[in-house]
Amino acid sequence: MLTLFYHPLCPFSRYVRLILGEYGIEVRLVEERFWERREEFLLLNPAAQIPVLVADGQPAIPGASIIAEYIEETHTAERENRLLPATPGERVEVRRLASWFNDKFHSEVSGPLVSERVFKRHMTVEQGGGPPDTGAMRAARHNIRYHLAYIGWLVRTRDWLAGDRLSLADLAAAAHLSAADYLGDVPWTADEAAKNWYARVKSRPSFRTILADTLAGLPPAKSYADLDF
Repeated sequence: MLTLFYHPLCPFSRYVRLILGEYGIEVRLVEERFWERREEFLLLNPAAQIPVLVADGQPAIPGASIIAEYIEETHTAERENRLLPATPGERVEVRRLASWFNDKFHSEVSGPLVSERVFKRHMTVEQGGGPPDTGAMRAARHNIRYHLAYIGWLVRTRDWLAGDRLSLADLAAAAHLSAADYLGDVPWTADEAAKNWYARVKSRPSFRTILADTLAGLPPAKSYADLDF
């Protein structure tokens, strides 16, 4: 049995959970308050970052991108409809877009929103907690619009973000958007094509556990779990 150390609203954790869900791989979830820097968790990942995947008898696997590659290498050899395509050129495009959302989108949108509105609520001042930075949140809400426009442009020319099949790129984008969507910070009226693409991903069985997530004292936006939003 695999164990995933995660946080429900961490976009990287959501990315890994979607991958596992698409492949039907069972996992035990352990919520980790990474900012507390528990000694036992630091032994798994000295960087004190989530997610971390633990497989029996194997070294801990830290970081969403490394976990994604691990799953592709160890759990999907005989499966059809893999999330990482077969040809090198197609793989480059999937990895490029997955990196766009895991790096750029997270830096400009989902990271600030989740950190300011969720993580800092539970942190001490010494851990980086305190009142949310309204300037950072304002910038994130501004930045999300051009990311939505980019998604819309991609899906106007392709069936999915990286080509004609669902891939890691779609799951990375959806994971980060879903965290912002939980907080009600996605202006879906800004791009109809992006909204329709997200509705398709959101309707997949792998998304069900994501949509069931709730945080104490911070309920999701009204349309968060609505498939017909």
